[in-house]
Amino acid sequence: MILYPAIDLKDGQCVRLVRGAMDQATVFNDDPAAQARAFEAAGCQWLHLVDLNGAFAGQPVNGDAVEAILGAITIPAQLGGGIRDMDTIKMWLGKGLARVILGTVAVRDPDLVKAAAQAFPGQVAVGIDARGGQVAVEGWAETTEITALDLARRFEDAGVAAIIYTDIERDGAMQGPNVEATASLAHAVSIPVIASGGVSSMEDLRALKTCGAPLDGVISGRALYDGRIEAAAAAALLAA
Repeated sequence: MILYPAIDLKDGQCVRLVRGAMDQATVFNDDPAAQARAFEAAGCQWLHLVDLNGAFAGQPVNGDAVEAILGAITIPAQLGGGIRDMDTIKMWLGKGLARVILGTVAVRDPDLVKAAAQAFPGQVAVGIDARGGQVAVEGWAETTEITALDLARRFEDAGVAAIIYTDIERDGAMQGPNVEATASLAHAVSIPVIASGGVSSMEDLRALKTCGAPLDGVISGRALYDGRIEAAAAAALLAA
């Protein structure tokens, strides 16, 4: 399994939210590129980037910060937030991103996701963010009637590289991940699943690693920033 340290970008700074609330942002680093270098130096093999402003705006907002990160690291990075059309997908992949994450557009325009996955094999992931099992979109501001499992199954044969599954109620809340729901989703589809939301300790990482589901990796943010998890130890644990 892979540790994906999260760098969430708001107004050019590295922040963490609680359950996606933009008015509850805690700034952890005003130099995202330096933060990215620190994660790479700790032995992390991937980075998970989110353009929070972009998720609400529906278009890239923190582009300068993302480009600074890409210029500072040699490891691959994936990005979600505000990527809603093929031109934006092409733009980001052309700038050196290893993978784009499509969330809202996976609900609004699933054909675009399928077309992108075919055009860019291995470089398109689907972000499924759920509240009470129902998919949320537009920066989590709107909850749909679609279940996380139903949405995942729509892309079963589309060639997407991964599903990033986030339990919104756990995200940034330091209450532990929803291991049961994540494992259930991973068992139900053949697409690799990356767990996100609520990871607060090494014990949480062990629980996901030993849950019996074929998880690809785990995203962690706040716990890495406040010292509950040490990046090098976490990356080594999951890689073992």
